[in-house]
Amino acid sequence: MKRCDLKLYRGYANKNELVVFGHIVEKYPLGDHKYTRKGFRYARTIIQLFSIKTIPNLRVILRVGSVVAETHAEEDGYFRFQIPFNEPLEGGWHPYEVSVDDQTGKHKYQVTRQEEFFLPYASSYGIISDIDDTFLISHSRRSFKKLFVLLAKNVQARKPFDDVVKHYQLLSLASRTNPVHPANIFFYVSSSEWNLYDMIIRFAELNGLPKAVLKLKKIKSGLDDFLMTGSGSHDHKLRKIQNIVEFYPELQFILLGDDSQKDPEIYEEICGMFAANIRAVYIRQTRTRSKSATTLLLKKIQERGIDTCYFSHSNKAIIHSLETGIVFQQPTENN
Repeated sequence: MKRCDLKLYRGYANKNELVVFGHIVEKYPLGDHKYTRKGFRYARTIIQLFSIKTIPNLRVILRVGSVVAETHAEEDGYFRFQIPFNEPLEGGWHPYEVSVDDQTGKHKYQVTRQEEFFLPYASSYGIISDIDDTFLISHSRRSFKKLFVLLAKNVQARKPFDDVVKHYQLLSLASRTNPVHPANIFFYVSSSEWNLYDMIIRFAELNGLPKAVLKLKKIKSGLDDFLMTGSGSHDHKLRKIQNIVEFYPELQFILLGDDSQKDPEIYEEICGMFAANIRAVYIRQTRTRSKSATTLLLKKIQERGIDTCYFSHSNKAIIHSLETGIVFQQPTENN
């Protein structure tokens, strides 16, 4: 029996289809304690994440409710199911199971793992947020400092922006009819790689950010790749956001990003494609002064009838959400 492991990610569904995805790897570094280590031990955890070895071409089996489906992993071990799905389920999180049961030459691979997927409620919003320098302080404009922070600061030492958690909790309660329990579907879409999935999940949990589906960049498998983490083209973000909005034509979306990289350009293009589906766009100002290019892009978005907010502090975004009727109440300490 050849050792292999499955890394599954949170999936999502609509009334007709289910999307789940993951990677087949030789060994995945498990354990939440890895993300609270300090000093060199934490740096070693991050380096381990970028040294993951993937396994290609194996048969993958999905089971959810009465549904069974098969596919094969790609060359980088990634697999994705997008299958017909109309099981009678209520909105919220639901379990799914994936197995590998295959043989190549003399090597037999067997492993099973479980994860969850989200089915939105009828009156939900969809919330799509960038990660670095949108809610997680990352210094994306300064590559060396970003790498230093990634290696030197564990998830307990990393910080969200002031009041950003309060804003996201508030958005989790937003409804097009009336405030309900946290019911909106959140997507955190980033140019960070799949290697950092668990680190981002742990950070979100520790800081009280809403539970989300993550959409990240192609997995990396070496230190050379690590040095370029988060860099390169951001076209994948545009494609992933486009796919999400097309998957939920009945939802209205709220987009959150920052002005350090390409979010304003990406969001303006998305608003051009789906003006009727976008409720509001929020852009965090990451420098002392606002960027004139960002201001012009947000003006174009406003001309399409979409609310925008360009802010340096999340309190301004919270006030905007209340004044425009996106939300109806402040989140309490218990939310």
